[in-house]
Amino acid sequence: MVTMNPLNTFLILLTAFVVVFVQSASGRLLGTQLDLLPALMVYATLTTGIPTVAALALCGGLWLDSLSANPLGISVLPLAAIGFVLSLRRDLLLGEQSFAQFVLGLMASFAAPTATLLMMLTAGKNPLTGWGTWWQIAIMMLAGGIATPLFFKFFGALAKTFKYQELSSPSFRPDREIRRGRN
Repeated sequence: MVTMNPLNTFLILLTAFVVVFVQSASGRLLGTQLDLLPALMVYATLTTGIPTVAALALCGGLWLDSLSANPLGISVLPLAAIGFVLSLRRDLLLGEQSFAQFVLGLMASFAAPTATLLMMLTAGKNPLTGWGTWWQIAIMMLAGGIATPLFFKFFGALAKTFKYQELSSPSFRPDREIRRGRN
């Protein structure tokens, strides 16, 4: 199911760009900022190659950090780690099943903010943490789990829109023999 297509890469990066702006505005509505980039990373890892995953980690992480209070570049490494770990066992993951997509989205949406928080604490930054942090991570996990199968459906619909329809095989085969005359 791995497709290396420049249009697919462009659409994934465009979606990441839009998702970053939507999630920066969602913080005012829900009281917590949703992080849908790990869910998009799950989709990109299971359907594209390493160059697209690396581009998504770099661009998405920098776009997210530029609109949040995170130090610039700190979100790149957790996103890249999610992509790398999933790509190691991509052939064993059940990427076509919605429940598996949901679970992978949950795990990735837990790993990314937790790793970012640990990196900030290790770097000597003092982020605001407390019991509310775990509530925010739980909301991000649930949103990421729900968003992952939706990304698969969204990009599946885009693929049907932009790809050529396969022709059915004709009944005439050029290698068959045609007998003419009486037998």
